[in-house]
Amino acid sequence: MEQEKILVGWREWASLPGLGVPAIKMKVDTGARTSALHAFSIETFEEKGKERVRFAIHPLQKRRDIEISCVADIVDKRIVSDSGGHREKRIVIKTPIRIGDLTWDVEFTLTDRDTMRFRALLGRTAMESLFVVDPKKSFITGKSIEHEYLKYLTRKHK
Repeated sequence: MEQEKILVGWREWASLPGLGVPAIKMKVDTGARTSALHAFSIETFEEKGKERVRFAIHPLQKRRDIEISCVADIVDKRIVSDSGGHREKRIVIKTPIRIGDLTWDVEFTLTDRDTMRFRALLGRTAMESLFVVDPKKSFITGKSIEHEYLKYLTRKHK
């Protein structure tokens, strides 16, 4: 029996619990193959024989005062073409993502998305046939989550 697909909008609130990111607005992008996550101050290092990466993220647009430091295992390094056709070698991490009531592991490439409208992009590979996207709607899985996360982030980073 095939699992019923979840309806999502073209943008949704998500959390990345493995990175300590309680809220991030994502563009659900069926045109993008790879998922991307905003990152800066990217530094690779080795720990117990594993290649890891340390980076920071501003999870909310236009809020440079809120910064979260993250650490993750590196699963790959890939050449990725952005929407403008520019090729860039990026670090790939794998981390749990939560949208609505669903949590699953997703590979993200790390890149500076500071000038982009969204701090994260959920590409079609990460959707694993879990979703149906309604391009006319936004935040189907819960806009109220935004308010709770914003309160948490603002309180934590005052």
